Amino acid sequence: MKNMPSGKNAWTVKIGEKGQFVIPKEARDMFDIHPGDTILVLGDVKRGIAIPPKAMMDKYISMIFGELS
Repeated sequence: MKNMPSGKNAWTVKIGEKGQFVIPKEARDMFDIHPGDTILVLGDVKRGIAIPPKAMMDKYISMIFGELS
């Protein structure tokens, strides 16, 4: 995409028959995602789906479970 601010990117992906999609290579490289890695997928009906960086996974899990206590 043209004129994207530094550090910001957007990609399009297609959803397969099993509901799967491939994270684009550029995104995998940017976020250091490798085969076998575990990622966190967050969903909000109003705000959509987010896949935060691996380094933030513990923070988000703590926030979610702390909120549920």
